[in-house]
Amino acid sequence: MENPISYPLLVFVASLILLWIAARIGAAVRKKRPQMDEEAYHDLVVVLGATLTLLGLIIGFTFSMAVTRYDLRKQREAEEANAIGTEYLRASLLPAADAARTRALLQHFLDQRIRYYETPVWRQLEPGSAEATQLQREMWSAVLSPATAQPTPLSALVVSGMNDVLNAKDYTEAAWRNRIPSAAWIFVLGIALFCNLVVGYVAHGKSSISYVVLPIALAISLFLLSDIYSPRGGIIHVHPENLRALADSLQSK
Repeated sequence: MENPISYPLLVFVASLILLWIAARIGAAVRKKRPQMDEEAYHDLVVVLGATLTLLGLIIGFTFSMAVTRYDLRKQREAEEANAIGTEYLRASLLPAADAARTRALLQHFLDQRIRYYETPVWRQLEPGSAEATQLQREMWSAVLSPATAQPTPLSALVVSGMNDVLNAKDYTEAAWRNRIPSAAWIFVLGIALFCNLVVGYVAHGKSSISYVVLPIALAISLFLLSDIYSPRGGIIHVHPENLRALADSLQSK
């Protein structure tokens, strides 16, 4: 089951509600203690400014972590396409029957990898399913059998290429599991709630817009983080452009 943070819209709605409630709580607390001298009020505003600055830095740092992981997923997709395309060409070094079988399996594997990238977060996806595992075994057997029967440097090159294909797939899935740590999310949300609590306290008695501007801004920031955090949720995805281009080129041959 996917982490709830993988659903950006859910993160936006939930964070907006929580942050708005925090601001209202701050206003309610101030209502019970209406007396505050000017010096104490000034000190509280200074604390709020410093805390908001810290929150901005933390969100920026977390955003950098998310973008780094997004770039890594894009890089892995290109590496997968390169490994599959190279092995497809190396298959010609095998006997004709083995070469045809290997290429057919590679095309099937390529279609499977494209589906891996394009399956949305709300649909069940099992990269380690029996079908996927069986296909990988058949691919390995397709190059290992002729290489064992006639061990040559060329057949070893084909085996090495198939190993690169399977490794590239594992590296991709590892990159997709490499998410922003939960502790970072808790830290960001905790400081955001504190900031909205203080904003509600400081803005007591003023226009109600004061209670929604910061929650909305922070909720949008968390939405963007969640969107980049989730490989399949939201609107920012790693599209299998290289894999698609490879599939089109193989179909045209």
